[in-house]
Amino acid sequence: MSQPIARSRRAAPSITALALALAVALPAFAQDAPAAEGNAGELDEIQVLGSRAKNRTAAETAAPVDIIRAEQLERTGARELGQLLQMLEPSFNFSRTTISDGTDILRPATLRALGPDQVLVLVNGKRRHQQALVNVQQTIARGSAGTDINAIPVTAIDRIEVLRDGAAAQYGSDAIAGVINIVLKKQTKETQVYFEAGETRKGDGEVLHGGLNTGFELGSTGFINLTAEYRDRGETNRAGLDTLRVSSPRVTQRIGDADAKDAYLWLNGGLELGGGELYWFGGLSRREGDSSGFYRSAGDGRTVPALYPNGFLPNIITTVDDGSLAVGYRAQLGDNWDWDLSVNHGRSKFGFHERNSVNVSWWYEPNPVTGGIYAQSPTSADTGTLKFDQTTLNLDFRGTLDIGSSEPLSLAVGGEYRSENYAIEAGDPVSYTYGRTNNPAIIILNQNGGFAAPGIQGFPGFSPNEAVDDGRHNYAVYADAETRFGGKFLVGGAVRFEDYSDFGNTTTGKLSLRYDFTDTFALRGTVSTGFRAPGVQQLFYSQRSTNIDPATGLLADTLTARQDSAVTRAFGIDPLKEEESKSVTLGFSWRPSDQFSLTVDVFRIDIDDRIIFSSNIAPETIGTNGLPCTPTNTNCPIRAILAPFGVAQAQFFTNAIDTETTGVDIVGEFSTEAVGGTLDITALLHWNDTQVTARRSQSPILSPTQLFDDSQVTLIEEGQPGAHHVLQGVWTRGNWDWTLRANYYGAVAGEGFTPGFKQTWDGATLFDAALGWNVNDKLRISIGGNNIFDTYPDKWDPVNAFPFPQLGFTYGWETLPFGINGAYFYGKVDFRF
Repeated sequence: MSQPIARSRRAAPSITALALALAVALPAFAQDAPAAEGNAGELDEIQVLGSRAKNRTAAETAAPVDIIRAEQLERTGARELGQLLQMLEPSFNFSRTTISDGTDILRPATLRALGPDQVLVLVNGKRRHQQALVNVQQTIARGSAGTDINAIPVTAIDRIEVLRDGAAAQYGSDAIAGVINIVLKKQTKETQVYFEAGETRKGDGEVLHGGLNTGFELGSTGFINLTAEYRDRGETNRAGLDTLRVSSPRVTQRIGDADAKDAYLWLNGGLELGGGELYWFGGLSRREGDSSGFYRSAGDGRTVPALYPNGFLPNIITTVDDGSLAVGYRAQLGDNWDWDLSVNHGRSKFGFHERNSVNVSWWYEPNPVTGGIYAQSPTSADTGTLKFDQTTLNLDFRGTLDIGSSEPLSLAVGGEYRSENYAIEAGDPVSYTYGRTNNPAIIILNQNGGFAAPGIQGFPGFSPNEAVDDGRHNYAVYADAETRFGGKFLVGGAVRFEDYSDFGNTTTGKLSLRYDFTDTFALRGTVSTGFRAPGVQQLFYSQRSTNIDPATGLLADTLTARQDSAVTRAFGIDPLKEEESKSVTLGFSWRPSDQFSLTVDVFRIDIDDRIIFSSNIAPETIGTNGLPCTPTNTNCPIRAILAPFGVAQAQFFTNAIDTETTGVDIVGEFSTEAVGGTLDITALLHWNDTQVTARRSQSPILSPTQLFDDSQVTLIEEGQPGAHHVLQGVWTRGNWDWTLRANYYGAVAGEGFTPGFKQTWDGATLFDAALGWNVNDKLRISIGGNNIFDTYPDKWDPVNAFPFPQLGFTYGWETLPFGINGAYFYGKVDFRF
């Protein structure tokens, strides 16, 4: 079954008309790279993403590329890489989640309003592994497992390159939205140390953050660069009063940033050896998060008055261990060619631990010896571990061929082998069992006389039924060519073939064109096909969890069924296959002087068979015969499928929708002398509009709107800002510099927790300010604030969003792009020796 989408959406201006109007009206400031220092000439020294030609630069590519340097990262006042990118790269979104289990500590990072698993992340040009955690809560990126962008320490980064273009034919699966390449530092001349401290205006969210980067020469031809970093971030809580579940209204929830402690140790190195270079890079990171689930009130059947007479708030402890190491060797091959052989291994491990909780079924289980109940249950437990491992082997050749054009043909060919594995380890028995024996035949009643809930409260553990250790492998070959004709016409093309051990093979291609009318003005464009293979996380993940049922506001057990499992087969859902995409980018680049440049790029991305996480599939109340569903009514197929699993609802992964995303990016810079100093103004403007153009269901039982309901369509279409703009000015005079930045986030909407009522949170502008003093060449002191005017999102509608505002969810939940912390102020010291 399939059907087109015909439903109201937020009003959106014509993307093309908007691009043309702004191209005329925008003041003279722009360039491909948002370089706050105003040195546009630096682009000519950098080889970047989007082209494998040896001497191509960001200013010369056919696709839009942004370059963000370490100096810009240091001036934001934020030290998490995801938050930094959101402040400096408007097409990037880093949603601030809360009460979302593991997503509280490992937040989703997206590009051009698509999913986190639709953007490819590289480190030093090599594929970065993904995270073990699957985002299964009602948040942005629901159902995906992207790259843990915050596992990379900011202190280690020399620059970040962002390719805003479809690039699966060049770089492989996941590059539908674009590519982010993180280039590590190589410096060996000094040791850089910094320390930052700050807190929110409310007096919470304290941050203590320190980093060290140093380098050493290895003999006369090598180097090693080392980074150590540590961050201690206190929790924030913006929960309102709970007026429904406690007799005297009080705050019962933790709604805000989780408490987090992060530690990093990274390296980057190289050594000339045997006529070539041996290189290596990678690192370790460990993060510990402390967040909470939903409050259990004293009268709830999922609590035990003897342990928690006033109810309790389950405490979720998460531990994220991430490690990677890449080793390679590259060398010249004749006069015009070089080759590069590398192996890159990465792993992500995500552990859950529950505290301040209880397994109600253990407590109330009848004790056959005493005739009463056991009245015992642990209040903490290991609830399981997720693991993802990836090993990638690459062999690449790059060189030039003389074909008689104005420049030689740049040609790159290569192959890749990648192996991926996913594992789920079960938690302690108390975390998932029904009573001590897990025997459903035993009647265990809770304090209210209903059946006692199995598993520990908050985040029930993974059981042996969900445990898995499985994987897949694939290989790919590619060719990428590029040349100029007549000195003005750049033509490029790429083709890639990939074969996967689980679903087959696919071939993608890309054509890139650029015409330089003058030395300062060029038209550019690309057209490409792409794909994204289903992640092994999506292939093998399953879970039983406790969520709020949006229809009742009550807690309910939800089964996340593994794809191609008994549940999905019973519903008639086919195994997952790859997503396929088509993308077009068209724009111009104008750079009349070193002080002024402007680029405008319009894009469209169509994705077919997009992998989604289904809506919660709940049993019918009325059967197909028009009668109420009862144990004897056999005309209730959903109820019949779910009943043996003892859950209130189920969800699963499936290829169910097509989407169309259009947008425009305008990037600009202007630099001038002003008031005895230098003023650098950077403007970055981004609009996007995503539409779900079709929903389909393979199931003879579930309609397309049951499988993927309107609330999930809203999350896809309106959950991320349709506009995000950055305007930044940096004025430098002598040893002082002042930075003022405005981030505008467009409106977002959601109805995931209020089906039938869609609330829109209006757009907002956040202002940041910083003052820096270079005491001397070695010491810099800076103070500043982010969101200095203490801006918050709109409050949730207290009537139509009932009962959530009454439970303390003042500012909404699922789609808030800049969070609910308010103003943050900091001081920082940077020292070099």
